[in-house]
Amino acid sequence: MTSPTRNWPVFASLQDYRRGWIRPDVVAGLTVWAVLVPEALAYATIAGVPPVVGLYAAVPSLILYAAVGSSRHLVVGPMSATAALSAAIVAPMAGADGGKYVALSAVLAIATGLVGLLAGLIRLGFIASFISEPVLEGFIVGLALTIVIGQVPKLFGVEKSSGNFFEQAWGVITRLGDTQWRTLLIGALTLAVVLGFKRWLPLIPGSLLAVLLGIAAVAVFDLADQGVAIVGHIEAGLPAVGLPDGVGFDDYVDLLGPAVGVLLIGFAEGLGAAKTYAAKAGYEVDANRELLGLGASNLGAGLASGMVVNGSLSKTAVNGGAGAKSQVSGLVVAVLTITTLLFLTGLFEKLPEATLAAVVIAAVIELVDIAALRRLYGVWTARLGRIYGHAARADFAAAIAAMAGVLFFDTLPGLVIGIGVSMLLLLYRASRPHVAQLAKQGNLWIDAERHPELPTRPDVLVVRVESGLFFANCDHVKTRIEDLCTERTRLVVLDAETSPYVDVTAAEMLVQLRNTLSQSGIELRVARDIGQFRDTLRRTDSVGVYATIADALADSSVDEST
Repeated sequence: MTSPTRNWPVFASLQDYRRGWIRPDVVAGLTVWAVLVPEALAYATIAGVPPVVGLYAAVPSLILYAAVGSSRHLVVGPMSATAALSAAIVAPMAGADGGKYVALSAVLAIATGLVGLLAGLIRLGFIASFISEPVLEGFIVGLALTIVIGQVPKLFGVEKSSGNFFEQAWGVITRLGDTQWRTLLIGALTLAVVLGFKRWLPLIPGSLLAVLLGIAAVAVFDLADQGVAIVGHIEAGLPAVGLPDGVGFDDYVDLLGPAVGVLLIGFAEGLGAAKTYAAKAGYEVDANRELLGLGASNLGAGLASGMVVNGSLSKTAVNGGAGAKSQVSGLVVAVLTITTLLFLTGLFEKLPEATLAAVVIAAVIELVDIAALRRLYGVWTARLGRIYGHAARADFAAAIAAMAGVLFFDTLPGLVIGIGVSMLLLLYRASRPHVAQLAKQGNLWIDAERHPELPTRPDVLVVRVESGLFFANCDHVKTRIEDLCTERTRLVVLDAETSPYVDVTAAEMLVQLRNTLSQSGIELRVARDIGQFRDTLRRTDSVGVYATIADALADSSVDEST
């Protein structure tokens, strides 16, 4: 089947658009808009730029991602992790110059966009393949928990602590005595509305209703004058478009390196969210197109006087939960955000921060997929995990390491830990392939440990290595075969059908294994070798090679029928 992204390289998610999708896409767009506007304002503050800069960045990123990206559900916009990283990168360069600070924030977005476009064009999306599914699951759980704890202070009306997940959680606990009961009441009621509608009336956009009710409550009961925090003043109007003023070429060059880190965080979070909802909807995302989409979004955001953006886990959860079917929902959000900049800034000025926090928590909590971690642990402890113990333990450990990395060390270090664990996991598995002892069932030779009811011959050991043989795993294979031999073993047959290749080091290992076994009166033979494996063995002083296991057994002092 031809990929739709090749037939329709622009706005690919709109191909085969169905008329029945209009309503859910519009409803989802309205719901995401209600969350995106106040979040964009807050994340701009985290980045150290005026709140309206978050809205400036949102509009072009939504449109350009819809045009270039491959996900039907991903929402791109300002996010807390990249906003905080932006502040850390820009502050030392800008010093006390506020105007240059804003300009450099836009330059960082442009640099991130250029790096992303280049990475997508030269097809570096394969980098995502080195982040294993368990690592990605652990990373998403850790990131979701971090987002949740970051919103809890707004829910209680207390000051937010800095630091990692645990430091922020401890900060909330120590400040519970300062809880603003009106703020907590609004947040709790918002959570009840959102979760209740999601559970019992999923067709009604509970998040949008909760936002409108929160704004109405502030207006009717003058809650802002009673200590309830609201979003506050938002500057109206559209941004200037073009390269930022007050910066030079050297600034762009200096920010290219840091832009790689920003891109990596944005790519990981966006790809994780995109894959999560693509799996639920039954389609696939293209990692290279995700890089292009992220690059185009950041380039557009920077040229529109905005800040760095990335795929949002929380807003994508809101989008998917509201029933979005395509990127039409993102385009609806873009149109509504433009409308907000022009006419509706006054409306969102009265939005309670507790309401916003509750909406975000309700959206993200479903991504804390503890069930997935339990499944990985279950594989470890199950019988299959005992058979393939190394891989099962490594998967669970990788997921926990990625999650703990985010919780203890924040997003960027957590991602680096996750990628490092993925690499170690790959090397670990490659160096520890499963070496199965085989038992005969009819004309087939199958894993004896999976089928303990099948008898094995004490004088014959037939083994299979479920991997190619090369320098990194040959010692493990040699040791494993030697361990499987008993005092009664007289013949070892290596079934090479599942080993598509062998290097010179591994071929020499087979020679050493033959010599070692012969000292104990055991003969080593290879059966069913294929392709490159056969070619390499024939060029070395290796072992006897046979077309089938039966041939290897027949041409020996051991009778196959015994």
